Amino acid sequence: MTRSRRTRTNLVHGGTRRSQYNEVSEAIFLTQGFVYDSAEDAEARFIKAGDDEFIYARYGNPTVRMFEERIALLEGAEDAFATASGMAAVNGALTSMLQAGDHLVSARALFGSCLYIVDDILTRFGVEATLVDGTDLDQWRAAIRPDTKAVFFESMSNPTLEIIDIAAVSELAHAVGALVVVDNVFATPVYSRALDLGADVVIYSGTKHIDGQGRTLGGVILGSKEYIRKTVEPYMKHTGGSMSPFTAWVMLKGLETIDLRVRAQTQSAGAIAEALQNHPKLAGVVYPGHASHPQYDLVQSQMGAGGTMLAIELKGGQEESFRLLNALEIIIISNNLGDAKSIVTHPATTTHQRLTEEQRAELGISRGLIRLSVGIEDPQDLIDDLLQALEAV
Repeated sequence: MTRSRRTRTNLVHGGTRRSQYNEVSEAIFLTQGFVYDSAEDAEARFIKAGDDEFIYARYGNPTVRMFEERIALLEGAEDAFATASGMAAVNGALTSMLQAGDHLVSARALFGSCLYIVDDILTRFGVEATLVDGTDLDQWRAAIRPDTKAVFFESMSNPTLEIIDIAAVSELAHAVGALVVVDNVFATPVYSRALDLGADVVIYSGTKHIDGQGRTLGGVILGSKEYIRKTVEPYMKHTGGSMSPFTAWVMLKGLETIDLRVRAQTQSAGAIAEALQNHPKLAGVVYPGHASHPQYDLVQSQMGAGGTMLAIELKGGQEESFRLLNALEIIIISNNLGDAKSIVTHPATTTHQRLTEEQRAELGISRGLIRLSVGIEDPQDLIDDLLQALEAV
């Protein structure tokens, strides 16, 4: 009998398929199609492909399947479908399950492209979308209707790091038979308990912590086998949002070290948050793992740790924010996150630039807000870099 394996072992060995050469590192099956032994074999596979049989790379691929199985083991999901990007995962998860006349309730605090899908694309095709303050359970309660088909939210909002109570929202949604779709990027697969807390579908941008080294775009949708294979797969394989074999190989390499990286990044993020508390040039420091966070207790029960992201707010608004960003020597300016390198961005002028000033104010995205993704550098070097940059401000 095979013993149950622990997380780090699964992250190295889970889902592995070896060719006849018994390679150590996973093989990249860089092919768009597959050969059949006979016409009868081709017919049979198109009727129903077996668990380890493939037809076309847009439908599935051995390297991609290894990644899907490994990330499903980490998340505790029955199945997964890997996508070309994180946004392909968001679009695929929502669009595949919704149709004209359906009702979606979504948290208002979303990444700009996610908000575009909810508020522009889905509504264009007849889906009714209601936006709420995701932290206010009364708003969820009022918005969810008997005909609500799904709810959608980021478990930790980008970039203000507000936490949504997955268990409480799931209970409200399930009471009317609605599916719960969670964008769990900031929580990371390492600290995810989303499915245990009631989520039906979990989405990740693999571009972030899963790759973890700024190399490739990718995403993944996780859920029940029935949902992944009967709802998501038909939509994705016909619309072309599947992950490439090379990207899947990179993601597999990322999964081998994700637990080590994310835990180290989280420890550093906590040290930085503590070091910056009460700095005279800051209006505030937001870190979910710090006791000063208003939802600290929920963070601990839902994730068990604060994650890799911080937000700091400069008293002097955009001008002082730009001075700080330009004075940094180690931390780089970019709009990615979850990378081995520490990264800062100014959301009001980059990731959330398309929102109106009123929309940003409603979400708490001020001109002085800076988002910091903590990497794996020495934490004291990062603290020193931020402190010297604050002196420049």
